[in-house]
Amino acid sequence: MNFEPSELKRVFISAGIRLGEIGVLLGLICVVAYFSLSWAFGALIHSRSQIPVPDVTRRSAMAALDILSASKLSLEKEGEEFDAGVPVGSIIRQLPPAGTMVREGKVVRVWFSQGGESVFAPNLAGLPLRNAELLLRQQQLLLGEVSESYSLKSDKGIVISQDPRSDASLAKNSLVNVVVSAGAPPSGIILMPDFRQKQSAEANQWAAQNKLSFDVKEESGSLFPNGTILAQEPLPDAVVGADTKIQLTVSGRRDSGAAAGRVHRIHYELPQGTAQSRLRIVMLDQSGEREVFNGLRAPGSKIDLTAPYGGPAKIRIFVNGILVEEKEMQ
Repeated sequence: MNFEPSELKRVFISAGIRLGEIGVLLGLICVVAYFSLSWAFGALIHSRSQIPVPDVTRRSAMAALDILSASKLSLEKEGEEFDAGVPVGSIIRQLPPAGTMVREGKVVRVWFSQGGESVFAPNLAGLPLRNAELLLRQQQLLLGEVSESYSLKSDKGIVISQDPRSDASLAKNSLVNVVVSAGAPPSGIILMPDFRQKQSAEANQWAAQNKLSFDVKEESGSLFPNGTILAQEPLPDAVVGADTKIQLTVSGRRDSGAAAGRVHRIHYELPQGTAQSRLRIVMLDQSGEREVFNGLRAPGSKIDLTAPYGGPAKIRIFVNGILVEEKEMQ
C-alpha cells in the first residue's frame, strides 16, 4: 500500500496523539496509586497510639525488654560505656529519652555500662619504693599504706609484698599497699630462711645454731633426691622463736639400682633487672614431663637444683611465662 506524503504525515500525527493520550493516562494512574498508597500507609501509621517512652536506665537487658515490650516498643543495643556509678550490664542511657511521646513500634536505642574502667595491678616486688610508686602512677593507681618488715632476702627499701596482689583487676585510682624491706634484723630477732630446694642438713645446722626445732614430714613419692626440702612453714622472712611451730616437707625418695645416687644438676642465673621474675623449670624424660621448680626470684639470683636421674632428659626454662632456654641433659 502506497501513501502520499500528506497522508503519511496525518498517520504519524494521529499515532503521536494516541501515544500522548496513553502516557497521560498512565501518569494519572501512577498519581492515583501514589496517593492511595500514601494514604494507606499514613492511615496505618496514624492509627497507632502515641505513648510515652518508659525509663529503662539502670535496668538489665531482660528487665528493659519486658518493660518496652509491654508498651509495644522494641530495644536495640547501641554500644557500651564505662561508668563506675552504674552496675555492669545495666543501661546507662537511652534514646529517645524517657517521657518522649512516640508511636507504637518505635525502636529505643540503649547503651550498657561496663562498670568503672579497670586496670591491672603491676608486680612491685623487688622494686625500690620510689620506682614502685612511679610504676603505680603509670598504671593510674595510687600508693597506699607503706609498712616495713625485716628481710633476709631483700635489701632495705625494696618492696617485699603488695596488697592487692599483682595482676589483680582494680578500678583506676585505687590504693595499693606495700610492705618494704627494713633490711636484716637486729640481734635477737630470728627470721625464717628460704630452705626450699635445699638439703635438710642445712636446715638442721640453722636450727641448732638458733636453738630451734622443727617437725619433718616426708614425701616418699617426690621426684627430688632424698633429703631435698620441698616446702616449709612459716614462709621465708617470717619472725620465728622458741614457741614457733616450724614444719619442713622433705623428699623421702628411695633410689635403687644403677641410677641410685645419680642426679641431673640444673643451674640457671636470672638476668639483672629491677623486679622479681617468675621462674619455672620443666624436665622432660622417658617418664614424661614434670615441673621441678616454680617460684619468684630476685634479679641476678642463681638457681642450683638437682633432679632425680631417669635417663637422658631435656630441660626447659621459662621466665615470666616465656621460654628462654632449652638444653639436653645426659
